[in-house]
Amino acid sequence: MMSQVRWTFSLLRGGNQRSWFWSRSWSWSWFRSSSLFTDSSSPGLVLQSRSTDVHQNLALEDWIDANVDLQRCGVLLLWRNRPAVVIGRHQNPWAECDLRAMRKAGVALARRRSGGGTVFHDLGNLNLTFFASKKAYDRRRNLKVVTEALRNLRPELDVQATERLDIVLDGRYKISGTASRLSRQSSYHHCTLLHSADRSALSAVLRPSCPGIHSNATPSVPSPVANLTDHAPSMQWEELVEGVAQQYSKEFCSGSPTVLVNPSDESVFPGIGRLEAELRGWNWTFGKTPKFSVEMSLHLEEVLGSVRLQVKDGRISSCRIQVPPGWVPQQLVGELENILVGEKFCPNAAATAATALLSSENRPIRELCAALLQVMG
Repeated sequence: MMSQVRWTFSLLRGGNQRSWFWSRSWSWSWFRSSSLFTDSSSPGLVLQSRSTDVHQNLALEDWIDANVDLQRCGVLLLWRNRPAVVIGRHQNPWAECDLRAMRKAGVALARRRSGGGTVFHDLGNLNLTFFASKKAYDRRRNLKVVTEALRNLRPELDVQATERLDIVLDGRYKISGTASRLSRQSSYHHCTLLHSADRSALSAVLRPSCPGIHSNATPSVPSPVANLTDHAPSMQWEELVEGVAQQYSKEFCSGSPTVLVNPSDESVFPGIGRLEAELRGWNWTFGKTPKFSVEMSLHLEEVLGSVRLQVKDGRISSCRIQVPPGWVPQQLVGELENILVGEKFCPNAAATAATALLSSENRPIRELCAALLQVMG
């Protein structure tokens, strides 16, 4: 168990006359001070989020990166989420995940600030974020913390960091993926660690919503995966978390206890609600998608048609629909094309815009509208 610790640190950047202290309950509390106090003997802090909300935890990453003076102190943040798919900053959600299946299963979608590929999160997946100054940025050292912790917990496990900076088990099965973000002075490197994730749910949602996408967005690289509990069934969640925290403290000469934090607490993390709202918003999640095109055949009830769409900033910038002459009045096809241009590439938004045509007495145009909505996931 952690002993009572009460330290103060000068952690906040540039001129903010507020400091932090550790309390006996191992949670951060906020207090005002006319002077700043430091404890240079502890170069690393270990935090564990109480939240299982993916947007709150990603916002906490952003907040730490923006507000903590990482020149003085590194931070390890441990967190996990309820079921969610997290895409990289430069990825296309329609190409990476099955949005329809996710909505049905209640799986959240989030776009993170860092690059890299798409990952599935649930309560059986441990996320680790290593914060450091840009000068101290060292992903291999961070992964060493994880592999050494696993070897200490279960010496029989064969775990290695790869050239791609993943962690594999038995030389084959991926148990950890990695991504990072560098700013002018700071950096963070985060990775997953599969303890007991639902691999059937992972397979069900990590497939394209729309197979006809052409894009320069960063694609994910599929790999065979495994859970730690597949090879070490007795490994408990709490044991894993504690083992990683202890190894971080050993590697970075930190005597800090693991501190529980609540990322929804504005009194502790002022402004974090705004960061969370931005991450939840459509403009960030979908609107930041690199431009792409969609070319698909439309298998209608009686005929075969096709559609070509250009999408920029998540909105349809051009639309060309082709159907056999005489199947539906060309005037209605043109009306549908004009309605869709400028709309979000989203079935709900498009359905609202095309309400009149969806309720038209003309059955073929209703069928055409429904087929186009399916294209949008």
